[in-house]
Amino acid sequence: MISSTSSGKLFIAGEYAVVEAGYPAILVAVNQFIKVSLEPCQYRGSIKAFNNAPIAFDREEERIVLDYRDNNLAYVIKAIQVVENLALSLNKKLSFYNLTIDSELENDDGKKFGLGSSAAVTVSAIKVLCELYELDFNDLEIFKLAAIVHYYLKSNGSGGDIAASVFHGWIAYHSYDRNWLAKEAQSKTTLQLLHMEWPHLHIERLQAPRDLTLMVGWTQSPASTTKLVDNMQKNRLKHQATYTQFLAESKDCVHQLIQAFKDNDSENIFKLIAKNRELLLHMSKDLNITIETSKLKELCDIANTYEGAAKSSGAGGGDCGIALMHNDNDFKQLISAWNQADIEHLNIEVYTGEA
Repeated sequence: MISSTSSGKLFIAGEYAVVEAGYPAILVAVNQFIKVSLEPCQYRGSIKAFNNAPIAFDREEERIVLDYRDNNLAYVIKAIQVVENLALSLNKKLSFYNLTIDSELENDDGKKFGLGSSAAVTVSAIKVLCELYELDFNDLEIFKLAAIVHYYLKSNGSGGDIAASVFHGWIAYHSYDRNWLAKEAQSKTTLQLLHMEWPHLHIERLQAPRDLTLMVGWTQSPASTTKLVDNMQKNRLKHQATYTQFLAESKDCVHQLIQAFKDNDSENIFKLIAKNRELLLHMSKDLNITIETSKLKELCDIANTYEGAAKSSGAGGGDCGIALMHNDNDFKQLISAWNQADIEHLNIEVYTGEA
């Protein structure tokens, strides 16, 4: 049995701007996971996701053929195709196996928390397949493989969620040039892409000040990142000057925030989190998209009354909000106030990759 566990993520700052090449964001890996297990078998294989029945697969000319399609498995299927094509190019013999996926990134009713399940499942699927076919890649190459999978599926994400799943802890992330990848993927093999330097891509681990605690609230209203980002991309064309100003101000704010983390400057971190929230609010109003819902606003306002620094996390429109709090705060009172507002406190901690 081969298995791999990949963490979920939360955006701390830099949302929306980070989809542009070279723009920064800060993310954190969290201790909620997707686990992918692989057991080699002799003939027909299968893929079992969560509590669903296994879907059997066979092979035709080395390509897997499923008994039936499940759109929820798109990232897993594409990860299999990318890794197995790479394995074939390295003269590896393809195998049959039973693949099982278990997730902590949703509640008992199947509602997602917005913790980056597509990135986590892609990373774990790639890792177990690489181990099966004895493909030895470092963390940056695993990141690139997962990004290639997301490119083939036309994901409009920045790749920051993939970086958090691969590198763990607090991450300063600068997005790669997706237009460059689209162009190079037309003429380069996957192996060549892994060995190339990707323009603008930069991933750096950060250390949060010890006197800060990350608190996470869930609005119990799942949101679609893809739809929100698509709407932003459409509306920005009508408000190009506003969007350009937002990009510049977000870049400056997040760069200052990265430096505040490096300086162990908690007070400046609080101020810059608040500033990033304001930038997102102004941008969303000008571009007529809803990032901070009424429930997310309530989450943030409550945290602020307890001297925290709070904002929406990720694309917004629902899902989670984050609050950075001083360790001497009364967390029980904050959690109680959130509960009274029908906001669920998620018992989430930063995942550093250490047991």
